Amino acid sequence: MNVRILYLDDDAAIVRLVQKALGRSGHTVIHAEDLDAALQHLGNDAFDAIVLDHYLSNMTGHDVLNRLRAEGIVLPVVYVTGSNEAQIAIEAIKAGASDYVIKTVGDDFMPLLASAIEQSVANAQLRLAKERADEETRLAKERAEALLAEVNHRVANSLALVASLLRLQISNSENDQVKAELSETQARITAIAGMHRSLYTSDDVSRVEMNIYLSNLLGEIGGSLGNPDKVIKLSFDADPISLSADRAVSVGMIVTELVTNAFKYAYPLELCGEIRVTLKAVGGNEALLTVADDGIGIEPNSKPKGTGLGSRIVKSMSAALGPGLQYRNTHHGTIAEVPIRIVP
Repeated sequence: MNVRILYLDDDAAIVRLVQKALGRSGHTVIHAEDLDAALQHLGNDAFDAIVLDHYLSNMTGHDVLNRLRAEGIVLPVVYVTGSNEAQIAIEAIKAGASDYVIKTVGDDFMPLLASAIEQSVANAQLRLAKERADEETRLAKERAEALLAEVNHRVANSLALVASLLRLQISNSENDQVKAELSETQARITAIAGMHRSLYTSDDVSRVEMNIYLSNLLGEIGGSLGNPDKVIKLSFDADPISLSADRAVSVGMIVTELVTNAFKYAYPLELCGEIRVTLKAVGGNEALLTVADDGIGIEPNSKPKGTGLGSRIVKSMSAALGPGLQYRNTHHGTIAEVPIRIVP
C-alpha cells in the first residue's frame, strides 16, 4: 500500500525522521508546519491520510480537527501526542480522529505510526466502498420501484379496460342471469385493479394501505351494484393496516364477494338496509375483517345460492389468510368474520 500522507507538525526534525522511516515502506510524507500550509496542500494535492500532532505553536490538534471538519475534509486523521494523558486521545477521537499514537523516543513509535496510518486508510477505503455500494443499492431499489409502479399502473389500466368492456356487455345483455354473472365478474376484476392502483399511487410499491384500498373498492362496488328500487347503505371503518399485495388482493376479493352477496340476498323484501364492513387490528400481527348486515340471515350449512363460485373464492382465500371464514351467531342478519394474519 503506497499512502500519501500530510504530516502537520511544527517540529521539522521529527517529520524528517518520519519521512525517512515511512519512505522505506513506499509511503510519501508531505510536511506542513501550520494549519494554513496544511489547507493549501490539501487544496492543491491529493492525500490518503493526515498525521496531526497535538502540540502546535499557535493551537492544538483539537482546534485543527474542528477546522478540518468545518472545511468538509473527511480524510482519516492519525493523532500524535507526546502526552500520556488518555483524555487528550479520547477528545481527539471524539473530534473525528481515526486513531492515535503516543510519541515516544523508543523504536516502537515508527512501526506503530505506520500501522495506524495503514489501518486508518484501509478502514476509510472500506467505508467509501460501503457508501458506494449502499448508494448503488439505493439507486437500484428506486429503479426497481419505479419499474414496478409502472407495471402496476399498466396492469390497473388494462383491468379497468376489461371492466369497462364487461360493463358495456352488461348494458347490452337482455338476460338477467347473464347480467348478474357479468356484474360479479366485473366486481372481481375491479377488486384486483384497485389493488394495483393502490400500489402505484403509494410510496411503498410492495404493500397496500387497506383502509384506503377498501374504501375505494367499496365505493366502486356500491356504484356498480346499486339497485334503483332499494336504498342500501354501505358503511366502512378500518384501522390503518398495510398488507402485502397478494394478501391485499385476497382481502379485496373476499370483501367483494361478501358485499355482493349481501346486496343480492340480505334484503329481499325490505326497501332499505345497511351493510357494514370493518377491518380492525386485534393484536400485534392480526386483524379481523367483518362484513355484517341486518337482513334475513343465512341458514348454517346451507347450500350457496347461484353458481357457488363466490363461496368457493371466499373459503379458499380466507383459509390462506388465517383460520378461515367464520359466521358469528346473531339473532338477526349475518355477520361474516375473516381473521387475517399480518405478515411483515
